[in-house]
Amino acid sequence: MNVHPGTAKPVEDPMLPLTYEVVGIKKELPDTVTLDLRAPNGMPFEFEPGQFNMLYAFGVGEIPISISGDTSDPMQLVHTIRVVGKVSQAFAKLKEGDSIGVRGPYGVGWPVNNIKGSDVVIVGGGLGLAPLRPAIYSVLANRGQFGNVVILYGARTPNDLLFEEQLHEWRGRFDLHLDVIVDRAEAGWPGRVGVVTQLIDNAVFDPEETAAFVCGPEIMMRYAVQALADRGVDTKNVYVSMERNMHCALGFCGHCQFGGTFVCRDGPVFAYDTISELFTTREA
Repeated sequence: MNVHPGTAKPVEDPMLPLTYEVVGIKKELPDTVTLDLRAPNGMPFEFEPGQFNMLYAFGVGEIPISISGDTSDPMQLVHTIRVVGKVSQAFAKLKEGDSIGVRGPYGVGWPVNNIKGSDVVIVGGGLGLAPLRPAIYSVLANRGQFGNVVILYGARTPNDLLFEEQLHEWRGRFDLHLDVIVDRAEAGWPGRVGVVTQLIDNAVFDPEETAAFVCGPEIMMRYAVQALADRGVDTKNVYVSMERNMHCALGFCGHCQFGGTFVCRDGPVFAYDTISELFTTREA
């Protein structure tokens, strides 16, 4: 339930953004920032991994942004934003203490609770690691309820690796396998060079008992799904996060509609089998 900051009164208009305070800013990459937000009245913000919010830069505009924080910490709302337009540029200029409008959470996220008992393969490309991070947090917080856990991440160059400190932390765990690859190496890079789908070939998991979460550029997701299928993973157990032109986030405006599917309302996370045709449909 949305609750209006400061009053604890339910908000009846789902189009009305609530005012949150910027309490932390981290520059992840030259073009990417992470904002930590807090409701002025300290109300918790509960969400599911993979859901998104509509973030409003007052006087500029509103865009959909996936939540990149931890579901177990509802007092801190976290978004990781790449600067690609005037609204995201406005977010990148915010300072601690500034205000931002928030509507949400919206959409269907990663089905973490439905895949317990399975091996889990998480494949991220570039900024796609941000919407996957809440799912990783959730899986690791309940590590004993899953089989093998594999995280495969690819970026353009070593300088484009997102959440680098966290990648090191995860690499140091003995209960998961993390592999990282870059498209183009730079001096001093000791790791792999190539595309993230190459990592799927040698990852350790049981294809018949595996669920996979995939997020990144659509061409990367398409080849990742194919690589997983080549390993024997049933594509009905492969989930992808679609990015489309979402405006209202409620399935009203139709900007993200494909047939009877609204990406904002029915996604952004889908079982691949249910939306495979979207990968060949150009966004209007």
